[in-house]
Amino acid sequence: MNQKRSIFLLSTLAFGIAFLYIPMVLLIFYSFNKSKIVPIWGGFSTKWYVELFKSPEVWDALTLSLKIATVNACFATILGTLAGLALVRFGRFRGRTLFSGMISAPLVMPEVITGLSLLLLFIWLQSAIGWPSERGFSTITIAHITFSMAYVAVIIQSRLAGMAQDLEEAAQDLGAKPLRVLTDITLPLLAPGMLAGWLLSFTLSLDDLIIASFVTGPGATTLPILIYSRIRLGLRPDINALATIIILVVAIGVLVAGYIMLRQQKQRALDMQMTAEETP
Repeated sequence: MNQKRSIFLLSTLAFGIAFLYIPMVLLIFYSFNKSKIVPIWGGFSTKWYVELFKSPEVWDALTLSLKIATVNACFATILGTLAGLALVRFGRFRGRTLFSGMISAPLVMPEVITGLSLLLLFIWLQSAIGWPSERGFSTITIAHITFSMAYVAVIIQSRLAGMAQDLEEAAQDLGAKPLRVLTDITLPLLAPGMLAGWLLSFTLSLDDLIIASFVTGPGATTLPILIYSRIRLGLRPDINALATIIILVVAIGVLVAGYIMLRQQKQRALDMQMTAEETP
């Protein structure tokens, strides 16, 4: 019975992995297709990568997307961390239920509704105070921060829920101020969760199409919008090349982040072991 169950679980896992990664492998394979018609193999070639790097439109869209994703990830991590700390460490306070619901709302709200509501907000602000004068970098960044911080807050809440408060309480007993405890103990312990939240926010921003299409304007084309506009005209090998580069960059980022987090966990385990040995 256990052997049949193991075979079933392994088969399910293999099917899931194949379902996710075989399309990516095919995409990478056809990015080296010499033919202009994607499904027809015309021989191995890297000319589409050369044409991609010569395209100023792609570089402009990529630069804008990276700027938005970086600013969004930084602000979303800060705001999401503060929100998670407030929900876990401050206990019950007036308005906590409302605050928790507002933090969780972007996670379940359809992106079409979020994008439309933000568009109406920016139109109202423009007529009321004259800002924003045009929709682009600032409006897309604000929109991305709105939903990205919710994901960071959930990650920080989970991290805090599984983190003991012994070190924080010991520091307070020794006379440390709350701000000193936060900067010297709490935030370093939260660093892996904050890094995960930053990477998730960066990825969500770089991947967003629906909300960005609502709050952007002429002359502000992000990379997903550019890819979607080109795909509507038919599959093109240069889009496969662009997607291959994105997959490579993301894979390298995940590996680097995993390595950093693994080193931090090993260092923390080593420190705890040394502390236990020194304690009589």
